[in-house]
Amino acid sequence: MSVTTEAPKRVEEPRLSHARDISRPGFIVKLILMALINALGLYGILAAWAQDSMGVVAFLVVALIAANWVYFSKRAVPAKYLYPGLVFLAVYQLYVMGNTAFVAFTNYGDGHNSTKAAAIEQILKTSDRRIDGSSTYPVAVVGQGADLGFAVVRDGEVQLGTMDEPLAPVAGEVDGDRVAAVEGWEILSIAEIQQQQNEVLGLRVSLSEEPADGWLRTDNGALAYVARSTLSYDEAADTFTNDEGKVFSADPDRGLFAAEDGEELVPGWRVLVGFENFAKMFTDSRLSGPFFQILVWTFAFAILSVATTFALGLFMAVIFNDPLVKGRRFYRAMFILPYAFPGFLAALVWKGMLNKEFGIINETLLGGADINWLGDGNLAKLAILGVNLWLGFPYMFLITTGALQSIPGELHEAGVMDGAGPWRRFRSITFPLLLVSVAPLLIASFAFNFNNFSLIYMLTGGGPNFPGAPVVIGETDILISMVYAVAFESGVKQYGLASALSILIFVMVGVISWLGFRQTRKLEEIL
Repeated sequence: MSVTTEAPKRVEEPRLSHARDISRPGFIVKLILMALINALGLYGILAAWAQDSMGVVAFLVVALIAANWVYFSKRAVPAKYLYPGLVFLAVYQLYVMGNTAFVAFTNYGDGHNSTKAAAIEQILKTSDRRIDGSSTYPVAVVGQGADLGFAVVRDGEVQLGTMDEPLAPVAGEVDGDRVAAVEGWEILSIAEIQQQQNEVLGLRVSLSEEPADGWLRTDNGALAYVARSTLSYDEAADTFTNDEGKVFSADPDRGLFAAEDGEELVPGWRVLVGFENFAKMFTDSRLSGPFFQILVWTFAFAILSVATTFALGLFMAVIFNDPLVKGRRFYRAMFILPYAFPGFLAALVWKGMLNKEFGIINETLLGGADINWLGDGNLAKLAILGVNLWLGFPYMFLITTGALQSIPGELHEAGVMDGAGPWRRFRSITFPLLLVSVAPLLIASFAFNFNNFSLIYMLTGGGPNFPGAPVVIGETDILISMVYAVAFESGVKQYGLASALSILIFVMVGVISWLGFRQTRKLEEIL
């Protein structure tokens, strides 16, 4: 006879974990923060949609969906910590790198900074003249932040327009035949108009969406007249024709309108130019010569900066690592001061000290010598290396001091037992072990000095300049300061060429760093 017993049934407790979660203060805080993030994201989506930035819209939609899934899911715990960093990486690194690479293959810059449609509209507006017998309007120049516009009384109502938007009715007040106030806009005074004279005189506000209707412009900020372009655009033929019958045809390869005699209309528009920007640095004789000189100086500056700062830092570290030296802590603290002082301020101080006429180095230390430290190319390079040595050796002193203190003392004792002298112990024991620790930092220091823009810009500004160069570049410029000069300081901004230079810098630093790290791994394997 067998007795069977049933296993007791497990009584499941009501699952109230979800209710407990949503009642916790942490969840409420998270809910509020996510609501704010979603609100800001939605605002960004709407703003980007209004500007037809579909790429930004797509990114924000994906980013918001991912954020809500990550922070409301219980299975994505690691992603909660990684997600903010990944978003910033995508925005500030990947996007910047991708956009720079794209611009490097375009003619983007002054005269080619927008679309073809915008270029056509701008050409029509900038080649205008007053229409004979047209009406004159008392005008109020209005401002809203950096935006300027015209406000006039037209067809019995207040109308306002800007460079990008044609005249349209707005809420405002009228004093006689002149606009006295406009909702959301500030009417500029005569003094304010004079401060922005060039912008006001160059402002053209379309009467309607049709360019043929003309636009308003002013010569004095008080009265506006109707003007119309002296050029006519034929959309079917894609040409402009002026009053004299000269035809300007579109050149899609260069992104501009040009006549048969070579005359060009400005502005043009952005187009892909392939490897033209890269080839220009090697084929344009006015640019290739200075470019190769700057390239050689950049490598020399980076290598010599690392070598000199490392040598001096190691020398001081070896001396003050000796326990027989008294007051080591005080001296080490003093050596940190150049590194603790902001580099760009130190460069400005040294620039004053190296001044040819009033600097303390010429006037006091050299007894009134007339040495043009920053005006002569060779002396300026020497001055840069000297200032960088003063700024950089404390960093090398710090890292080599730490590396020296990490080397086991038994190794030195073994060297002494084998009869090795101080120099032999340093050469065969200390220095190889030191390199294992500091080699990656030396590579990082090389990459930093290869792009040490602030020192060059603050100390010499890249000068003295190369005569006859198509851009404002000089003998002490390095590649990164040349990029800045090409993009912003050469009168005509050439963002495409500057981006191409940036790509070359990225490739060179990347290859050199890769080779350096390979050698570092070999050194570790040997030891």
